[in-house]
Amino acid sequence: MSLRSTARAFPAMLRLGVAEAVAYRAEMLVWVLSTTMPLVMLALWSAVAREAPVGRFGEEDFVAYFLATFIVRQLTGAWAAWEMNYEVRTGRLSQRLLRPVHPLAGYAAQNLGALPFRVMVSLPVAAIALLTVGSKSLPRDWRLWIVWVFAMLGAWLITLLANLAIGSLSLFMESSIKVMDVYFTLFMALSGYIVPVELFPPWIRALVQWLPFRYQIGFPVEVLTSAHGFGTAMVLLARQWAWVAGMAALTLALWRRGQRHFEAYGG
Repeated sequence: MSLRSTARAFPAMLRLGVAEAVAYRAEMLVWVLSTTMPLVMLALWSAVAREAPVGRFGEEDFVAYFLATFIVRQLTGAWAAWEMNYEVRTGRLSQRLLRPVHPLAGYAAQNLGALPFRVMVSLPVAAIALLTVGSKSLPRDWRLWIVWVFAMLGAWLITLLANLAIGSLSLFMESSIKVMDVYFTLFMALSGYIVPVELFPPWIRALVQWLPFRYQIGFPVEVLTSAHGFGTAMVLLARQWAWVAGMAALTLALWRRGQRHFEAYGG
């Protein structure tokens, strides 16, 4: 499984991922509908803000924040942990191990292959956001747009790597889905997905700064809605990519050890 063979095969794997997303578009639509929580929270928080602002958030600020949250969630989602658990349980992982490409690259390609479909879902929401709140919430500093692109890539990588790391645990145990459920619950609570991070109590906000969840949703949303200047955004970007590096190291370590365990027991 050389890097060269994986790099050569990756475009073909991406095309296969796109084909699978098209073939299973009904399942993809169900996944999209299951990620509409930001739209629910938009309605709730907007109703609260009609009475009085919450922190710096007025009604329009909440609209901009949660529409951006919906878009970021669509473009950075991953489900590799569920796929890995299924393939370990059914023995299909053995087929991946026989291919001349790294299995983790295959899971990444499958997730990326669904991106065009998710972009199609996100574009109407982006249009609604521009129509309802205009462009005043968007960054004026062109450098922040570059930060946002890297923040989105970092958010997707953390989400994917967390899935791959937890999925690799299924090589040691009967199923790691319950571990994924715990991670997802923490993600929902601490990422800024249902409550903006800056509205957390100070001690929780201080803790969230050093956890990965905020960098999966809250950070790219904050950059997109002009919550930070360039200097602060760069500090947060450095923290996010430190998590990317740490999650990558953890994922590779769990995968290598789990693969040996899987092969030792005749998987």
